Amino acid sequence: MMHEIYPLRFEPVYRDYVWGGDRIVRKYRRGLPPGIYAESWEIADRPDGMSVVANGRLKGKTLHQLTQTMGEVLLGAGRRDESFPLLVKIIDAHECLSVQVHPDDEGAARFGGEAKTEMWYALEADSRARVYAGLKRGVTPEILRSAIENRTVADCLKTVPVKRGTAVFVPGGRIHAIDAGCLLLEIQQNSNTTYRVYDWGRPRELHLEQALNVLRPNDDEDPRVDAGEFECKYFIFRTHHLNDSKSFRNDGRSFHILFAEEGPLQIRWTGGTEDIEEGTTLLIPAALKEWTVVPQRNAGSLVQISLPSV
Repeated sequence: MMHEIYPLRFEPVYRDYVWGGDRIVRKYRRGLPPGIYAESWEIADRPDGMSVVANGRLKGKTLHQLTQTMGEVLLGAGRRDESFPLLVKIIDAHECLSVQVHPDDEGAARFGGEAKTEMWYALEADSRARVYAGLKRGVTPEILRSAIENRTVADCLKTVPVKRGTAVFVPGGRIHAIDAGCLLLEIQQNSNTTYRVYDWGRPRELHLEQALNVLRPNDDEDPRVDAGEFECKYFIFRTHHLNDSKSFRNDGRSFHILFAEEGPLQIRWTGGTEDIEEGTTLLIPAALKEWTVVPQRNAGSLVQISLPSV
């Protein structure tokens, strides 16, 4: 096929989990009927939640189809991924999410499931907003197990207050939960393996033994990272505050995911323009060499996500 090289916009995939609210559709004026919109999967290549192109000549194609047919043109030089490697979502925590653990690469290889390292970036947070990430010093798996049985698990978890712009890193194996009041952008490996440890009295299935198998012991470091620029093995995260237009050059080694934190913004490239409202996500194929972001009011802000070099 003749590859189309332009910024790709996708139809969001929504999830109505019991803990969710409706801030995603209200804040970003998405024109949807009333209901629970706990998560919006913005970029997803999952059988249970597939991104479909919403603009341009590739409209109607799935992200999986593009990954398979475009290959390095979409993903970056040297990339041979069978599925798109990242999943990006917006999370609205009206109530506290379950306490959970995901396996890292080693844990997934030993015990099964898909490895999942993730990062949260706070888009909005009310006065009560916080997350749990990691263990308090001295908490052992045995102490944690006892606390789960006694429903005092929160006493074992490292608590992190959250305000807009807070960034928290959650590598695979780190126990965590998002508390009520947070609206977050989540960047993660393409995985949906979750071992639920505790669910605040809600009658949902727990996976305690699996979680303890992959839990990082003695995990009491500060999980907060620099929101300006952060890099791990699986992704690079940057924020840009725009008082004027900003041009970007791409070396072809990675795609770039852009999220309009504050807008509206206009994306310009050789061959076209795309106007995007606040809360819109675009996928820039790796083969698109240059583009410019222009705030349409006095200022704007942009999140940029890419891959480290192969």
